[in-house]
Amino acid sequence: MYKIITSDLDETLLRMDGSISQANIDAIAAASARGVKFVPNTGRSFLTVQELLKKLHLYQQPGEYVVSYNGGVVVENQDNRVIVSNQMPFAEAKRVFEIMTQFDVDIHVYTLDHLYIYRPRVDDMAYLKTRGVTFDEMTGSFDQFADDRIMKVIVMNPDLTVRRAVYDAITAAFDQINCTYSSGIYMEVNHAGVDKGTAILDLGRQLGVGADEIMAIGDNANDLGMLTKVGMPVAVANGIPEVKQVAKFVTPHDFESGVADAIHEFVL
Repeated sequence: MYKIITSDLDETLLRMDGSISQANIDAIAAASARGVKFVPNTGRSFLTVQELLKKLHLYQQPGEYVVSYNGGVVVENQDNRVIVSNQMPFAEAKRVFEIMTQFDVDIHVYTLDHLYIYRPRVDDMAYLKTRGVTFDEMTGSFDQFADDRIMKVIVMNPDLTVRRAVYDAITAAFDQINCTYSSGIYMEVNHAGVDKGTAILDLGRQLGVGADEIMAIGDNANDLGMLTKVGMPVAVANGIPEVKQVAKFVTPHDFESGVADAIHEFVL
C-alpha cells in the first residue's frame, strides 16, 4: 500500500486551463479516506494552490502537505508552516539572474511568499492568470533580495531554442546547479541537489514513510527528480518521452483523469 501520493500540478493533475476534473477530485478523496496522503508537488508557490486545496478538502488541514518551488520548500497546509526549506544562496541566485538578463526572456524571482517578474511578457501574464498567480513587476537591482529567502529563479519564452541557450549558459557558469524545463514554456533553476524528489523523500522521512511507499505522478522534465526516487513512478499519457521512459506505469488518459487512473490502479 502506498502511503503518500505526490503529484505534479500543471498538465498532470490540472487541465491546460488550470482546472481539475471531477474524476481526479473523487479519486483523491477516496485515497484520502483510506489514510493515504495526497501531496501536490509543484514548481509554483504554495500560496497559489490554496483554492485547489479547498477542492481537494486539504485546505488548512494539519498533517497534510504541499511541496512547492520544485522542492525549494515543503509546507504543512495548516498555517502554511514551513517543514523543509532548500533556498538558493543569494550570490548564486544573483549570478543566475545576471546571466538570464542577456537573453530574450522574462525572469521570475520567487521568494518564500512572493513572485517578482523582470520584463514581464504578455503571453506569460496570460498563462499565469489561468493559474491564479499574482506578481509584482521587478524594478531596481537584484540586491533588493539580499535579505529574502530566494526559492528559485526561472525564465519564460515559448521558443525552446531560447530556453536551451539560457540553460547552456547557466550550466556552463556553475560547477553544480539544477536546471529543468516545465510547462513547455519555462526553464527553471534551483540550488544544486534541490528537486521535487529530494523534498518528498525529506517529508517521507519526517513521517516515517520510505521511498518504496511513495507514488509520484508527473509529465515533464522537472518531475524526473521525484519519478526517479520513489517506489512507483507514474507518467500521465501526455508526459514527455523522458518521463515515460522512467515510469513504471503510463496512464491511459492525460491530465483529464490520469491521476485518477493511477489511484484506481494502485490504491483503490
